[in-house]
Parts: sequence; C-alpha cells; structure tokens
Amino acid sequence: MNSNQLPQTDDSLAAELCSPLPPKRRLFDLSMNAIAFTLTGLALVPLVSVLWKIVGEGIGGLKPAMFTASVLDDGFGNAILGTLVMVGIAALISVPTGVMTGIFLSEIGSGTHIGRAVRFITSILTGVPSIVVGIFAYGVIVLITKQFSAIAGGFALAVIMLPVIVLTTEEALKLVPKSLRLGSAALGGTRFQTTFRVVVSAAIPAITTGVLLAIARAAGETAPLIFTSLFSLDWSQDINSPTASLSVLIFNFYNDPSPEKTRLIWTASLVLVGIVLLMSLLSRIVISKRNA
Repeated sequence: MNSNQLPQTDDSLAAELCSPLPPKRRLFDLSMNAIAFTLTGLALVPLVSVLWKIVGEGIGGLKPAMFTASVLDDGFGNAILGTLVMVGIAALISVPTGVMTGIFLSEIGSGTHIGRAVRFITSILTGVPSIVVGIFAYGVIVLITKQFSAIAGGFALAVIMLPVIVLTTEEALKLVPKSLRLGSAALGGTRFQTTFRVVVSAAIPAITTGVLLAIARAAGETAPLIFTSLFSLDWSQDINSPTASLSVLIFNFYNDPSPEKTRLIWTASLVLVGIVLLMSLLSRIVISKRNA
C-alpha cells in the first residue's frame, strides 16, 4: 500500500483539528461575521427608532386616569376595553376552530385530498389583506344585522387569527415524536385517546405560543375594525353597538390638530405596543418552559 494512502493516526488527526485555519479562511470567516452583524444592526434600526419615538412621545402623557376614562374625557379606557372584548370574541371563535382544524390536518387528514385542500386554503388565507377581511365581515355581519358591533369586529379578527392558529397547531403536532403515538397504541389506546391525551398534550406549549402570537397580531389590526366595529367616543352599551379600539382611536385622531389629542394618540400607541409586547413575552415564556 502506498504511504500516501495509509490511514491517519489519532495524533495526526488531533494535530490537524487543532491547527489554526489558513489566513484566507479566517479572513472569509471574519468578513461573513462582519456582514451578518452589520445587516442585523440595519434591521434593528427601524424597530429601535419606532420604539424610541413611541416611548419618548407617549410616556410623558401616561396617567393612571386615562385607563378609566373614555375618549370624551381625554382617556382611552373604553378603547382598551373594546380591544380586549373584540380580541376575546375572536379567540373564542378562532382558537377551538383553529386547533381542531390543525389536529385534522396533522392526525386525520394528512395525505388526503381534503387535507391538502384545507391546508392550501389556509395558506392562502394567511396572505389575504386585512382590509379585505374587513369588507368580508362587513358584508356577512354588518349588512345583515344593520349595525356596527363588537361581534362583527371580533368575527373579522377571528378570520385573521384562524390561519395562524391552524398552521401553528399542525406544525406543533408534527413535531411530536412518533414513538409517543406508537407507545400509546401499544398500551391499547384508541386513536382518539392517542391524539387528545398524548399528542395534543405534548404539543400544548407550542399551540399556546401560536395562539398568543395570533392574539398579538389581532390586537394591532385597524382596517377590519373600521368596517365592522366602527368607533365610539364613550363607553359602549353592549357588544351589539359600535365599539372603540386602540388601533382605530389612533387612526381617527392622528391628524387632529389638538395637542391633547396628539398626546392621547401617542400614549395610546405606547399602550398598544405594550399589549403586543406582553403577548410576545408570554409566548417566549411558554417556549422557555417547554424547552426546560
């Protein structure tokens, strides 16, 4: 055997692994790291700028009384309540429907024509502009009931949340190891018991994360609520009447020349960003507990 074809000894392999990289490879590595850090910094500039502007303009006008007063009294308590009510209605509609659809796509309809069709429609729904969803909810709810309402707004937000929850649930269930399914079947578990007691239970943290992210997205939507819940300067009487929301409040008063209203919309923007940030933090906490 030729000496050049002899296998390398452990000592020679260790020496090769511990030897420094050639100058060209080190230069390439440093260049790629520099480009990555530069592009990351550029991506963070808009985000930091927006947060800096909102916090700088809104923190000065933040007062506890604003959380309990309506827009008529230079507060936004009714807008916060309206946002929470409509997001709650949307969650009641979209979470059960989305989770069950995700379970169907992952555990029952996987590989079937119906499953592929449902997944295709859901994927298309994720790209539908929110203003189109608002027009759809207007035609389905507002034109039939002849009134703007929190129910119509919640329905529009549910349509926006639904595809996010469906696809997140499906992917979460696919990440559950097949060994859990086989173990449950080996112990005599039925398909129903395996799906809901084993698979879904193991995927609950990831499903919860998807639900929280969908809620965070819905809380900041404006266009669908303009067509469905409209707005109210005072506290709404019930969920069948026009309802205020933080996003529509900001939209309605952003061009108002009054200094009080300008301060109000900056403060409302800060509160809305805080709500979205809270939802994102909760999702990260859920993920960290899942990985612990």
